[in-house]
Amino acid sequence: MSSTNPNLQIWENPANYSSPQYLKHMVLDFVQMHDFMQEPIVCDRGEGIYVWDVQGKKYLDGISGVWVTSLGFGNQRVIEAIRAQLERMCFSSPILTINTRAVEYVEMLGQYTPEGLTTIKLLSGGSEATETAIKLVRQYYAQTGKPNKKTIISRYNNFHGVTLGALTATGIASRKIPFEPLAGGFRHIAPPYCLRCPFNLKYPACNVLCARMLEKVIQYEGPETVAAFMAEPIQLSTGNIVPPPEYWPIIRETCDRYDVKVIVDEVATGAGRCGKMWAMDVFNTKPDVLCMGKGLAAGYVPLSGVAFSDEMADVFISEDPEKAFMDGHTYGGNPVAAAAGIAVLQELVERNLVEQCRLRGEYLMQRLEDLRELGVIGEIRGKGLMIGIELVKDAQTLEPFKKGINFGTRVGRNSLLKQNMIIRYAPNWIAVAPPFIVSEQEIDEMVLRLGQSIFDELSVLKN
Repeated sequence: MSSTNPNLQIWENPANYSSPQYLKHMVLDFVQMHDFMQEPIVCDRGEGIYVWDVQGKKYLDGISGVWVTSLGFGNQRVIEAIRAQLERMCFSSPILTINTRAVEYVEMLGQYTPEGLTTIKLLSGGSEATETAIKLVRQYYAQTGKPNKKTIISRYNNFHGVTLGALTATGIASRKIPFEPLAGGFRHIAPPYCLRCPFNLKYPACNVLCARMLEKVIQYEGPETVAAFMAEPIQLSTGNIVPPPEYWPIIRETCDRYDVKVIVDEVATGAGRCGKMWAMDVFNTKPDVLCMGKGLAAGYVPLSGVAFSDEMADVFISEDPEKAFMDGHTYGGNPVAAAAGIAVLQELVERNLVEQCRLRGEYLMQRLEDLRELGVIGEIRGKGLMIGIELVKDAQTLEPFKKGINFGTRVGRNSLLKQNMIIRYAPNWIAVAPPFIVSEQEIDEMVLRLGQSIFDELSVLKN
């Protein structure tokens, strides 16, 4: 870049992008900027499943940005759809009008949402989707003669977003404590986590207590007060934990008996990520409300949404203006986002990429088994290209690392800084979720780099 403007000339030197002088004005998500500025990574461009930083260093994107870039970088169909729509119309009022692309996209997307969930409110982010779902069920019951049904039951260790209602539904203390007091009307139950069962039981002798306790909580709270049960199909923020196959059918049956809506947060797991269009298809269970996001537009523009039944939608259609759904978002139904969503969905369907995601996921799981010889792989779990790996001190006894070792974090940082691979990590687990277009050869390379990172950190611990 060249410019006579002194305010732009500073960017001609790539090193300036990584300078604390400028980075101190930035705020990353959930990241201590003091630490980030010590070894910052400033991305500049992407192609396929790779990204390059401003220094020209090439990284393998093993987490699709954050479970988003399912088509990888540089998909020309999506880029051209966005360009064409920008030239035609970039925005329409979400209050007074709707636009042609949004109408087309809702009709098209409704052909792939779970059966019966064909009414769709388009939004721009995952937190907007989960927040909207909470408001949707509360207003629905208020307008159907059950105004006391307001309580939302969710799970500990689930993440639903950062807006006030979504954050209150979230069950992760570290995300919530700085912002208390939070919203009222939320309760939590224990999550399904068979490897570290909160009840010290063993599956299947446990009779899936983690699912059956929902009925007890509904009874304790009073069925006339409970509006919905809300959860991720697969628990992401604690390492892609997959519930036992009976879990979701039990939840569905319990909610049906007590007239409680099932809200599933598929912001990350949906749009093909788990090898089916929706993760709930894996569990053969239909929700009442589906929260979508991330992969809907594959990272090319912000796009999310909430799908629900026509029966619920009919409650909000009335001559009374006060009975309209009282929820609004400036970029909801944006024509550029809708155009991108159409192109992404066409790519997923016409190139059979959801099935490819399933097959590549199976191959990745097989290759990750090779890492068990390192002796610290406690569990490999997931669906499609959403894989979690539990790291333990002893793979035979499943003894965890001592608190403070933070082995998963160390492996993740090693992968990022030494192996040039971006993965998701936490103290006791790591996760990989590459784009659907990943090849088997690229998966082999990913596993090789990951294995080297684990080996390196084990060597450090032993010394």
